Amino acid sequence: MKRVTTALLLGTAAVALAQGNTFLTIGSGATTGVYFPVATGMAKLINDAGAGVRANARSTGGSVFNVNALATGELDAAVAQNDIVYYAYKGTGIQAFQGKANTKLRTMAVLYPEVLHVIARRDSGINSIADLRGKRVVIGDLGSGTEQTARQVLETYNLGFDDLGQALRVSPAQGVSLMQDKRADALFYTVGVGASAISQIAQTVDVRVVPVGGNQAASLLKKYPFYVRFNIPARSYKGVGATVPSVAVQATLVTTTALSEDTVYRAMKASMGNQAALEALHPSLGAFTYEKAVKGLPAPLHPGAVKFFREKGVNVR
Repeated sequence: MKRVTTALLLGTAAVALAQGNTFLTIGSGATTGVYFPVATGMAKLINDAGAGVRANARSTGGSVFNVNALATGELDAAVAQNDIVYYAYKGTGIQAFQGKANTKLRTMAVLYPEVLHVIARRDSGINSIADLRGKRVVIGDLGSGTEQTARQVLETYNLGFDDLGQALRVSPAQGVSLMQDKRADALFYTVGVGASAISQIAQTVDVRVVPVGGNQAASLLKKYPFYVRFNIPARSYKGVGATVPSVAVQATLVTTTALSEDTVYRAMKASMGNQAALEALHPSLGAFTYEKAVKGLPAPLHPGAVKFFREKGVNVR
């Protein structure tokens, strides 16, 4: 595959090569999100299977970074929002991909819904997205899918980043600290329900989950068909006593045509062949099914994924 620069990865890669294995680096996201434990868990399943593929999960800045790193060969596979993957595949949507279509992107599987969480301190006076005007708001790390989601949601309320008091582009971990220290009033985070970063804020700060619903949600879904309505269940986090309407995209495992059909097939069989083991990696995967895994694809299925899903009885091309 490629030369890996860190000592840890060099050691792992050396073992893999010595055993005749293919070595994969899987891009995830912040360690406080859901991408990281999911990717780490999948890498462990691959390694434990002894199927001729060795894998390592790497913490990254998120979806946009991951897709760009797939294009350069820095990553072999990655978890990313389906809308971001689509924009990259088509070379449209956001400036980072404009006119740079990466037609070599391929989908391995749709994994789980990624829900927009808008978390506000109760003492901030924020009850709706419109109330974010003039406030200090964490909009996600630079190059993350959350940043793009925040921009699109604010747009439906006739707001932009310039309308905020401060648009704070920081990692989820830094966002948690800013919320705890009263240096941020609210935080956007597109992540699976139950993410540790959101739980940490709710455990240490009196917060509310700001709804995204009504006409604004309808407008968002009409303009950006990747979104679906999603209700954050009551008691998902401390202090959240009622269901909160929001929207979601989909976390998707993607790769490129650089990986062979056999490598992708063996990696998927090892990490997804046992559905119960996959679901046990994180609560967000609790509703995973092989049928759902091929719905809402942002790029064509990789031939190795086609082979895997056909073996599972799913009708794919």
